[in-house]
Amino acid sequence: MQMRFEGVLSQWNDERGFGFIEPTQSGQEIFVHIKAFRQLAGRPQAGQAVSFEVETGPQGKKRAKNVEPVRTSYPAAQRERPLRSPAQWGTATLFAIPGFLVLYLVAILVWRPPAWLALVYVATSAFTFLTYALDKSAAVRGAWRTPESTLHFLALAGGWPGALLAQQFLRHKSTKAEFRSVFWGTVIMNVTAFLALCSPIGQPLWVAQ
Repeated sequence: MQMRFEGVLSQWNDERGFGFIEPTQSGQEIFVHIKAFRQLAGRPQAGQAVSFEVETGPQGKKRAKNVEPVRTSYPAAQRERPLRSPAQWGTATLFAIPGFLVLYLVAILVWRPPAWLALVYVATSAFTFLTYALDKSAAVRGAWRTPESTLHFLALAGGWPGALLAQQFLRHKSTKAEFRSVFWGTVIMNVTAFLALCSPIGQPLWVAQ
């Protein structure tokens, strides 16, 4: 008999009929298609507790099968956590972008950082957003995924605003607590490096002698 696992339907696209399950035992999210559900009393919803089996798809990627709703109760903290949809939680995080814009304007008034620094943030954010989109598409198709270390490196390099937008609008990497903890660490390190570069400490690196 194949081993069954339990988890939470962390993301669900009802229009396209697929989503992702976050296993209770932690680990990478598992792709799930509407056809993998054995019993459906209604349409699947994000935050729904499920049990499932895991199989390997044609391209060697794991996906859920024989998915069933779980009727047993979870501890309160675990049960309430998924009910906060990625959209609601992600909207709050977007305040980081306006906050950084204000900080950038202050830095311009006080230290006058080089113009190319703004271009670096815009270009890196655009590239990071595209990388998230490609990774989301690969997850749906069961194709090769972009390593999380690469996503974190892009955020650290200045692409974190684009990553936040992708997490919000693409609903990708928006619920995995471990990933987001590391992600916010890269945001803090990048902003700290930005302030150091703009300040008198870092000015010798870019001010013409």
